Amino acid sequence: MKKVAILGCENTHAGNFLEFIQTKPAFSDVEVVGIYSNEPEAAKKLHEQYGVPVMENYTDAIGKIDGLVITARHGDNHYKYAKPYMDSGIPMFIDKPITIDEEEAVEFMRALKEKNIRISGGSSVRHSDLIYELKAKAAAEEGGRTVGGTVRAPLDYNSPYGGFYFYAQHLVEMACEVFGRYPKSVSACTSGNTKNVLFHYEDFAVSGIYGEGMQVYHIIRHTTEGAQGGIMEFGDAFCREFEEFHKLLHGGEQKISYADFISPVFIMNAIDRSLKSGKEEPVKEYVL
Repeated sequence: MKKVAILGCENTHAGNFLEFIQTKPAFSDVEVVGIYSNEPEAAKKLHEQYGVPVMENYTDAIGKIDGLVITARHGDNHYKYAKPYMDSGIPMFIDKPITIDEEEAVEFMRALKEKNIRISGGSSVRHSDLIYELKAKAAAEEGGRTVGGTVRAPLDYNSPYGGFYFYAQHLVEMACEVFGRYPKSVSACTSGNTKNVLFHYEDFAVSGIYGEGMQVYHIIRHTTEGAQGGIMEFGDAFCREFEEFHKLLHGGEQKISYADFISPVFIMNAIDRSLKSGKEEPVKEYVL
């Protein structure tokens, strides 16, 4: 039996993962020995629904678990929750946004890399059928080479959980997976209740639309011969992302590099700077 703890259970991920563990035979070898939230009501609700123990402190599971799930709503808490468990070397699932601060992102990944801690997580959009499909088509240049694209996702700009950063990674990760992890720069502006972003890649640009309060996910890849894509549904994405973590628990290989894992942090910061400056802003480069 693989024992795990869930830290930061304010969002739907914690409930989804607990549901998978208790209902899907593939995950029946996982036991959640504790959950923690800085919002006690969130932990209490999951305790009542799934019978999992509530921890008084996020450090209470040190030395007692085989893996750690971090799903705090506020990205500022992710590194904080992970740090006390790093000496154990256990694999970790880290939800979006990985963190909010660029320097912290580099420090976080360097520490994980140094201790050979395998990770998974980020935005669930990585595991949707449409993103899988378009990523494969882009890599194979199916329909011709990529000449541009459009991505659209919701936004909660004034969220109490980090404002812009709380939801922003979904759109950024959609662009990263299909068009590339490292755009050179971004240009962003506000238009009514949308925020528009232009991702400047080496040979093309991708247009992004953040819709405030609009629960629409959409992606189009434009090619020399036409266009591919449409409305994105999450489908089995949540189960697939837990399956990726489950494989780490059993010694599986990490599927994304540390550098790629934090690329959305630098893109989101560039977008935030552009929204405030009204100028094109470079995406900062970094080395781990």
